[in-house]
Amino acid sequence: MKKLRLLILIAIVLLFGLIITNYMVSYQAKDHIYDSVDEIPQNKVGLLLGTIKYLSNGNVNLYYTYRINAAVALYKAHKIEYILVSGDNGSKTYDEPTTFKADLVAKGIPENKIFLDYAGFRTLDSVVRAKDIFGQDSITIISQQFHNERAIYLANHNDVTAIAFNAQNVQGRYGLKVQLREYLARAKASIDVLFNVEPKFLGKKIEIK
Repeated sequence: MKKLRLLILIAIVLLFGLIITNYMVSYQAKDHIYDSVDEIPQNKVGLLLGTIKYLSNGNVNLYYTYRINAAVALYKAHKIEYILVSGDNGSKTYDEPTTFKADLVAKGIPENKIFLDYAGFRTLDSVVRAKDIFGQDSITIISQQFHNERAIYLANHNDVTAIAFNAQNVQGRYGLKVQLREYLARAKASIDVLFNVEPKFLGKKIEIK
């Protein structure tokens, strides 16, 4: 009985910690995120955070589609000059940045306005590498709101001045599942900040011009 009570107490403490962390991340980002193309300030570079294009059932991932649309809207409204696509290219058969680039070009974005970061394995890596590798101290992050909030939180703790534009969110069961996972992702982000975790790879600097 004592063990059961201890396990319940631990579960309550962990749940409370997740809720507090989630609120803290959202609160720190609230003045830096935008839903309106007209209202968002200009920045030289938009950091487009990667994701898979196709789900396991073969359908197109709406998170991917909506992020593409958001980046195109910002570029065509002259709110960004360049798009830095940061995603996972962990194997020869999996290449998020190149897939994004092809669809951005198909939407009318000039190829010379797109830069690719193949080592954006996590949001932390994407944000820090935008500064350390691509030389951007001020960026516009492009993703869904829950993701943008975490990215802004990481930017704040890594000396990156960041605002974010919210791509359309995904509704329904799949969207709910992703947002529930976000609680754990935010807990991991807070641990990364606490222990000053660095990106998996850095490397040679790339100038955006």
